[in-house]
This record gives sequence, C-alpha cells and structure tokens, in this order.
Amino acid sequence: MTGIPGIPPLADLVWARGYTDPAWARRHMTAARELVPSRCVRRATGTPTPLTAAPPGALDGLALAGPDGRRLPLAELLARAETDALLVMHRGTLVHEQYLHGYEPHVPHFNASAAKSYLGLLAATLAHEGLLDRGTRVTKYVPELAGTAFGEARVDDLLHMGTRMSYAGRPYDKALEAQRYFAVLAPRLRPYGYSGPATIREHLSTARSTGAPGVEFRYENGNVEALAEVLRRVTGTTTSALLSEMIWSRIGTEEDAYYLLDADGTEAASGGFGATARDLVRLGETLRCGGATGGRQVVPEAVASTIVSGVQDGHPRRVRFPGAPASTPATLSYHDLWWIPNDPYGSFMASGIHGQRLFVSPGLDLVIVHYASQIVSPAVPAVPLVQAFLAIGTHLQG
Repeated sequence: MTGIPGIPPLADLVWARGYTDPAWARRHMTAARELVPSRCVRRATGTPTPLTAAPPGALDGLALAGPDGRRLPLAELLARAETDALLVMHRGTLVHEQYLHGYEPHVPHFNASAAKSYLGLLAATLAHEGLLDRGTRVTKYVPELAGTAFGEARVDDLLHMGTRMSYAGRPYDKALEAQRYFAVLAPRLRPYGYSGPATIREHLSTARSTGAPGVEFRYENGNVEALAEVLRRVTGTTTSALLSEMIWSRIGTEEDAYYLLDADGTEAASGGFGATARDLVRLGETLRCGGATGGRQVVPEAVASTIVSGVQDGHPRRVRFPGAPASTPATLSYHDLWWIPNDPYGSFMASGIHGQRLFVSPGLDLVIVHYASQIVSPAVPAVPLVQAFLAIGTHLQG
C-alpha cells in the first residue's frame, strides 16, 4: 500500500533512523572526528585570549520556563535539555561555566547546523570585501552546478535558504533528505544496497529546481554546501583553511577546531564542524563587540552589525517561530545563515539540531554557548532554550 498522506513509504523508513538515546547521541557529538575523516581548523599561534571568570553563583536561584511552561531550577532545565556544556558571558566576563555528563572543556563538540552560521560569516565578509557578488548566479563560480537547483540560484538565495528543489526526482522531505545527506558523509549510515551519491558534489548534482529561487524559505543543507563550494572557488583554498585564516586563528582560540570530510576530502560545511565551548564563546564575544577582539577588527563591523539589521519584513527569510501557535506574534528571521529571534535586544543565534547554540545578544551584553545531546522526537518536548537565554540575560542585567 502506498501514497498514504503523511506516512513515508516503507522503502524510506531506513532513512528515518535517528538517535533514540542521549548517551548514543553524546558519543557522536563528542567523538565525531574519530568516526569519519576530518580536517583541522588551526587555532591561534600566540597566547589564547584570556577568559575572565567571575566568582561562581551568578545564576544561583534562577528559575526558567520548561517545556510545559512550569518554572524549573537551572539544573533541572539543563537536565531536560541533555546539556553537555553551558557557558554564559556577560559584559565580557565569564559568569557561568559548566560541563556535564563527563564532557571536558578541551574536547571539541559537534556543532551540527550551527556550523552554517560560521560559513555565513565567511561569505558575508568576502562579499563586503568585494570578492563575492551576492547577486551573481552560482554557475558563474561553479559551472558544474549548471542545471541544478543551486546553480540556477543567486549567491544571496543560498545565504537565505531561498531555493526549492528535489533530489533525484524524490518528493522533498526535509527530515529524510537530512538522513540521506548524512549517508553521503558516513558510509556506516548507508543502508544495505545503497547506490546513491558518495560525495557532497555528487549529492548536489542530483538537485533539480521545483520553483523559482528567492521566493520561499526552505531550510536545506544543500544551500550551504553549494555556497561552500562557491567560497572554495573564489578563494582557492579549503573551507578549513579559510575559516582558520579569516576567523579562528585571529580570535585567540585555545584549541584547533575541525570539519568532517566526505570521500573526496571536501568539508561538510553545513553541519560537520566541531569546536570547544570556550573557543565558541570567544567567537560570540567577538561578534557582540562588533567583530573586534584584542584591539583588532576580525569580522568587519558592517558584517557583524547587519546580521540583525539586514532582515527585512515581508522577505521570505522571515519565518514563524517553530511550534509557535498561529495566534502568537513569535517569529524567527533568517539572515546570512543566522537565526534572528526578533527580540528587543538585537539577538542572533547559530543553532544545531541536538541543542547546540551560540546565542549573541548585544542589547543584553550577553553571549551564551550551549552544547547538548538532545533527542529529536515528538515524544520528547523541546526545551525553550531561546526563552531561557533571554531570561538569563535579563536576570544578569538586573
């Protein structure tokens, strides 16, 4: 029996496999580079930028709204979120640093889709410097993508998830296509008899347009992988070397980061990045300070400031807050691969599927890094992390 609305065909059930145990997810979040090939993103060569720590207790007694709206102590909320690390920096001072479930500060943690935002920084910076034209079709930079949904799009469409596509003629299903993307990267995730793409480039080549680009928001890994290929062609270097040269080696990082690689040695730019929480909070603080750290401008101030101000009402990049009732005004926007909560504080966020967050709120003088190993399932209520971060920020401001 086929064609039942809302139910994938039996042949697709294998692609719906996911992490059903937080401990299993955590194993992958903290040891991903041991499971597939990876490439180093080099840290700073000098003395790391010091992280000034405040005396403990800044968040003592704080209660935050949980999944059902009830207020919970911070420790219980973190348990619900399967938190591995929580770092809170306020006005340049680390006021809270906590590691759970045996996760250690020096170990890089998988960032999942939060990695998309870091690539967005690189693209926006190159565009600001005149090396990349947002309005140009992707085929100018990557001729091999001619005839694909991504080749027909403009660079700016990729930066705002503005393409509509189907892969290999399949009806588009976001969750299933994410699983197929993982199978491209990790042969262990491929089902018996798999004969699909074995590299990211092969995967992109099967995407065909199902609608005009720049009209509708559709969150899809392929946009980011196509953009990463554009940046490699523009700069003549790998994604790892580019991130190291432009950002990672310039913000006083303590540890190398990494990208996972496909069989061609190409970085998984849309979700294959790992870094320590301490180094990620350094990136967040750099952005909170307008792209500057240690007395030098790392990210152009114009790029850092327009992550939020570049959002336009009525643009397809403005989307509803996931799960928000239709009667509420809660929204998220999306700009240059960053999520914008549209709060009064000019906040923006990099977000990964299992609870990875880099939350920057200039108006609250706040940077939060949250690493987790959440299970993604309708049976497991999502913890309202953004609301928790804002509550932490307003508590510290008070």
